[in-house]
Amino acid sequence: MRDSDAAAGRRVARPMSRDRLVAVDAVIAAGYTAVLVAVTVAARGAAMPVWAQCLLVAGVGLPCAARRMWPVPVFGVVAAMSLLSLAVGVLRDPFAMAAFALYPVALAEPRRWWVPTPVIGALAALALISGTPTWHADGLALALRGAVLLGGAWTIGRAVRDRRAYVARFAAQLADRAVLGERLRIARELHDVVTHSIGLIAVKAGVANHVARSRPEEAHDALRVIEDTSRGALTELRHLLGVLRPDEPADADPPEGEFDPVPGLAGLPALAERAAMAGVRVDLDVRGTTELPEGVGVSVYRIVQEALTNVVKHAAPARAAVTVEADGREVRVVVADDGPGLRAGQGRSGHGLVGMWERTMAYGGEFGAGTRREGGFAVSARLPYQERDDR
Repeated sequence: MRDSDAAAGRRVARPMSRDRLVAVDAVIAAGYTAVLVAVTVAARGAAMPVWAQCLLVAGVGLPCAARRMWPVPVFGVVAAMSLLSLAVGVLRDPFAMAAFALYPVALAEPRRWWVPTPVIGALAALALISGTPTWHADGLALALRGAVLLGGAWTIGRAVRDRRAYVARFAAQLADRAVLGERLRIARELHDVVTHSIGLIAVKAGVANHVARSRPEEAHDALRVIEDTSRGALTELRHLLGVLRPDEPADADPPEGEFDPVPGLAGLPALAERAAMAGVRVDLDVRGTTELPEGVGVSVYRIVQEALTNVVKHAAPARAAVTVEADGREVRVVVADDGPGLRAGQGRSGHGLVGMWERTMAYGGEFGAGTRREGGFAVSARLPYQERDDR
């Protein structure tokens, strides 16, 4: 489809503006009034002068041009003029415009418990279906037909209002769910970045403080690790904040490293090196992950990152084995260490385990964490996926 055709389709699908709707109402009101005036002048059935009849007819039809701006006053004027025209015998169908004016009132007015809308609709439908075989008097027939029109207009208006309210509530619920999901995603990313980096910084700062006088070279190495880790954390935080700031000018030059790629499986060796600097020796085994989708790769990286962060915080110095294996249908992640099995902060309320569980469940996988029989602690995750189609 050409761009012009697509633009035309969007213009057609866009709802009419309020000004256009008011203009349409004005055309309908003027046209209906002109027809009524012509019929009234031709009939000459009432005792009133022609100019008075035309003025009365204009009072029935013309106010409907403003029905969207002042629904209740317009309906009051049209209803009163319709009753007056019926009483003096000017019009044979005086309530059509009253029903036309009642519709926006039904849309705008709040629900009243004492207004039995279902009963009104049922009576109007029953009268419409049954017909008017017993309506002998012309005045009564017109009144009953007008009641049917008014009841139908009110019922349709309330039904449309209820439908719009339902759609608005449903849209608000979807928006709330989207906001909640985005907040959880941002919270997971912040937790993964901040907890890992700050935990490593805290460990190395303690080491530097402990050996500052006796082994200054080791303290210098610890400070270097703190510097590198801090810069890496700032880079990831800037990347995340850049995603949260969509209003930045497109031609603005971001700080160096601000929009670096999101870490994936290629970052696992560097993750293992940082853990080794904090006293956790990592044996890394990654197999069959060349066709892993990017999103799954990021989740695997974050799971390994959080698991190693827990080892650094709760078990260092220790040794950890990280296994990441994919077979084209699922990827299995296991992070096992030989530290103490029971650790503080590893309960169900811990954000780290919850974050890893959420990332796994996002792909319909399985997650487990707990102490090992042979000692230590293990985290395991299984994430199903479909291979990428790069052709």
